[in-house]
Amino acid sequence: MSKIKDASLATQGLAKIEWASREMPVLNEIRKRFEKEKPLKGIRIAACLHVTKETAVLMRTLKAGGAEVALCGSNPLSTQDDVAAALAKEMPVFAIRGIDSKGYYECLNSTLDTKPHITMDDGADLINTLHSKRRELIGNVIAGQEETTTGVIRLKAMAAEGKLEYPVIAVNDTPTKHLFDNRYGTGQSTLDGIIRATDTLIAGKNFVVAGYGWCGRGFAMRARGMGAKVIVTEIDEVKALEAHMDGFRVMPMKEAAKIGDVFVTATGCKDVVTVEHVKLMKMGAILANTGHFDVEVAVKEIRSLGKTREIRPEVEEVSVGEKKIYILAGGRLVNLACASGHPSEVMDMSFSDQALCSEYIAKEMKGKNLEKKVYDVPAKIDAEVAKLKLKAFGVSIDKLTPEQEKYLNSWSEGT
Repeated sequence: MSKIKDASLATQGLAKIEWASREMPVLNEIRKRFEKEKPLKGIRIAACLHVTKETAVLMRTLKAGGAEVALCGSNPLSTQDDVAAALAKEMPVFAIRGIDSKGYYECLNSTLDTKPHITMDDGADLINTLHSKRRELIGNVIAGQEETTTGVIRLKAMAAEGKLEYPVIAVNDTPTKHLFDNRYGTGQSTLDGIIRATDTLIAGKNFVVAGYGWCGRGFAMRARGMGAKVIVTEIDEVKALEAHMDGFRVMPMKEAAKIGDVFVTATGCKDVVTVEHVKLMKMGAILANTGHFDVEVAVKEIRSLGKTREIRPEVEEVSVGEKKIYILAGGRLVNLACASGHPSEVMDMSFSDQALCSEYIAKEMKGKNLEKKVYDVPAKIDAEVAKLKLKAFGVSIDKLTPEQEKYLNSWSEGT
């Protein structure tokens, strides 16, 4: 029933999953409770996520909770084929690294064929396909989840136009996701992908970061920590001001293009780095993207400038007159295409949010006539994940005394 590259890779994939699980104590605690309580019994979940060792730990947790789970990849270059093979022994998996666009959507539709009650997205492709091609299945869906910035942007646009036909929880926007996954996870894994692909020295280089959202902040912080001279480009006045006051140079991309050595896009928008910018760049400039879709760097148009060739895995050289420009991972997610994605310890929180939101949908949202909009993660879920993570770190915090609680909740108390 599954569609994977090679079933013989399962043993290798299982070792990776076990390694990740050791670094995900919060999700393991949730799994233990799920095994006893079965809060997802009778619930079918369709997940379109990066098929990594960390995702496998989440899928196993959902299954332990009683759910029927089917998984497909959310990016053609992020699938770990050995992990897919291992997981396919336990549930339907439709994911092959490097699959073409037609195959990608075949996998996505195979996942939807399970007639899900809950959709779990990284980029909103499941929701988009349900609304455009598989509308007959929408009536089965209780609610969905979206875990990336780009996907939330798409879904809020759908809701604003009245096109969203079931409620969706924006897992990406909750603090235990975006404050840690987007900042620390993306920051480290993006830098890891660039280093693995190019072996370039970070120190002393001009790193241009397009977008100063949580992902951009995290990468800028990590690049500076390794000695890079970081430049930020932005369209938002407040974020630009924040980047400036954080100590980074801020300028338009046209100016940054002339002096940058490495360019990283993290905006969720298209055409952030274009032919116009590339023509201004110096010899050897490296282009990478850490936003969800491969539209931020105008790869197709840049390739048209001259001869192209692959000189290393996921490193493409483009001749632009006398100079050479290098594109990493074809403009797709560099941290997953050229590295292994976020560290397991960070994904522990993000995927714990996903697991608990699945339980919330099954228990609290089922059978209710809710508005068809994008919802925040309930604060109690975020607090629970933070509490469990602190416990795993061995960190204790203070508690309010009764007198302090009374003071904070009284308007008449003086100073």
